[in-house]
Amino acid sequence: MTAHSFDFDGQRLEARASGALYWPARRWLVVADMHLGKSERMARRGGMLLPPYETQATLDRLQAEVAATDPLTVVSLGDAFDDDAAGRGLPDDICTRLRDMAQGRSWIWVSGNHDPGAICPRMPGTAVDELHDGLILRHEAGAGPDVSGHYHPCVRLAGQRRRCFLVGRDHLILPAFGAYTGGLPVDDRVLSALVPQGLAIACGSRALPLPVGEGLARRSARRA
Repeated sequence: MTAHSFDFDGQRLEARASGALYWPARRWLVVADMHLGKSERMARRGGMLLPPYETQATLDRLQAEVAATDPLTVVSLGDAFDDDAAGRGLPDDICTRLRDMAQGRSWIWVSGNHDPGAICPRMPGTAVDELHDGLILRHEAGAGPDVSGHYHPCVRLAGQRRRCFLVGRDHLILPAFGAYTGGLPVDDRVLSALVPQGLAIACGSRALPLPVGEGLARRSARRA
């Protein structure tokens, strides 16, 4: 199952197995926390040297989702770039690839804590702080109900960490879409405070819904 459909704030949405969110009524494709340019940023700041392939790998997955859903609008929910310098310094071929994906559709960059500045003029689309259009979309969860990213939620299944959507009454938190991103367990106190009860939808080869809370803990223990 490549997607799991669910209702949030009166809207029917699809959690894609890739970690992208699709809004069929609007034909919006939403991703969070791509962190493009992370390996370059780490090298620039004297950190761990990582193979510089994460940007291409992330865009490969994004391009596949654009092809599969043919959205009218693509929304990046913040931290699309690992910092503003990474966004300004993306190679021309990456910028060209993004512009090609944006042909015939709108592209919206929501500002995140890693990339609060204006988008590079070589990029397609427009930059906003938040979106209020049928749903409230922002980088970090605020006064709900809202759709956000930032926390990189994950769940452990069969001994493996799986990125996941976290769906509660007031908050829908998307997984990190980037190739080089960590994760915060859904039972961490920060996420538990935002979504004490609800649904985790694990990403991977298929979208797998799981209960959040005590039921998730029991199920995860059985799978471990």
